[in-house]
Amino acid sequence: MAPVPEMFDVSDAFDVPEVFDVLVKDARLLVVDGEREIPGGWVAVRDGRVAAVGAPGSEPAAREVISAAGRLVTPGLINTHHHIYQNLTRSYGPAVNGSLFSWLTTLYPLWAALDEEAVYVSTYVGMAELLMGGCTTSMDHLYVHPRPYLVDAGIHAAKDIGFRFHATRGSMTRSVEDGGLPPSSVTQTEDEVLADSERVIAAHHDRAPGALVRVALAPCSPFSVTKELMTATAELAERHDVRLHTHLAEDPDEDTYCLETYGCRPVEYFEDTGWLTDRSWVAHCIHPNDAELARLAAAGVGVAHCPSSNMLIGGGTARVREMRELGLPVGLGCDGSASTDHASLWMETRGALLLGRYRGGPAAMTARDALDIATRGSAQCLGRADELGHLRPGACADLVIWDLHEVALAGAYSDPVEAWLRCGPARAWTTMVGGRVLVDRGEPVLAGLTDALRTHGRIARSMQGLAEKAGVTTR
Repeated sequence: MAPVPEMFDVSDAFDVPEVFDVLVKDARLLVVDGEREIPGGWVAVRDGRVAAVGAPGSEPAAREVISAAGRLVTPGLINTHHHIYQNLTRSYGPAVNGSLFSWLTTLYPLWAALDEEAVYVSTYVGMAELLMGGCTTSMDHLYVHPRPYLVDAGIHAAKDIGFRFHATRGSMTRSVEDGGLPPSSVTQTEDEVLADSERVIAAHHDRAPGALVRVALAPCSPFSVTKELMTATAELAERHDVRLHTHLAEDPDEDTYCLETYGCRPVEYFEDTGWLTDRSWVAHCIHPNDAELARLAAAGVGVAHCPSSNMLIGGGTARVREMRELGLPVGLGCDGSASTDHASLWMETRGALLLGRYRGGPAAMTARDALDIATRGSAQCLGRADELGHLRPGACADLVIWDLHEVALAGAYSDPVEAWLRCGPARAWTTMVGGRVLVDRGEPVLAGLTDALRTHGRIARSMQGLAEKAGVTTR
């Protein structure tokens, strides 16, 4: 395990290195974490880590200097729930206005065409979009496996970009023939799932501090896998010390399904299968009752709140304020690119602000609360609160310089964090992951993006049954 380099904070230290790798300076406001903000602040980076932060006038020397030019600087946003491959079927007409279950059954047959090339280009394009929305770390819940090595293809894309990625080895074993929703073309046997889960962990899970790639195990949902697989996956995660993820309590139909199939509600089923642990974080969690919410909180289960997806599908939204008051880790997720149809964590953070205030009144959620959910809360869900979601010395150097057009900001002088979400739209001017700039002046710095978009367009049209259009370009 590589040691974490010694860190310095100029405000506290005496022996400061003469030259850092990168210096980000001239911020209007630097948000270090939920407790510390520095007007005019700067961040110094060394070896991919935040080495120092400080106030204007104390800037150290650096080999590369990046001016924030009076913009807001925050930790990178963290996406805790996504299905990136779904950007191949965005806004698919026959599915968009149905319930959750009808949406799934319409799209499953299309997703049966996924192969390694499709997953690679959809992941590459999806990560470019995430970076443009200020996201520096994302998980991906890939649970459709019509062919082998699909998780590997997504990890390959992340490594080519240099994106911080928590890949999950998802699974579905209960096909429509077995009383589930998906067709058999996208399901696997329990033995296939467990064997490949072990393989993916051995091949790709990096336990080192600052790792760019980690792996979690993620059966899709109570209605798409067997109870035996849920239990065996929890045992496998315990044995290999990896995290667990699934959908839970997303839709009232899930309550009915679990009662009819297992004789209990979803949270009780979750506990019966060994998942009620701080190793787990779940997507949506809209419909637990008060007692169930308290049980999840006591166990330390995290929740990925997905505002846009929940509103578009019309199935309700998580009780975020109550969850946070109970002590549940709550992060943000943009969810699938065929349900939300975008991958902007800025939009999700703004959505969390609006929904929180809509549900609980103006005191229920501030812009800083929403930012904290998108950063430190999300890092807790992924088990990385020590090094992600903040810019304290020692953290991974994942940060965003935000840009709003001067017209949108006209008159917004008193509070740059509130203006960041209330005004808008905001975009990432600079996105840095591990000290590397991956978005510069609002544009992705990705050599393979043009080719990936071209291939993505070909595959998406084919998957949706559309002919290739001559003379149409994607950029």
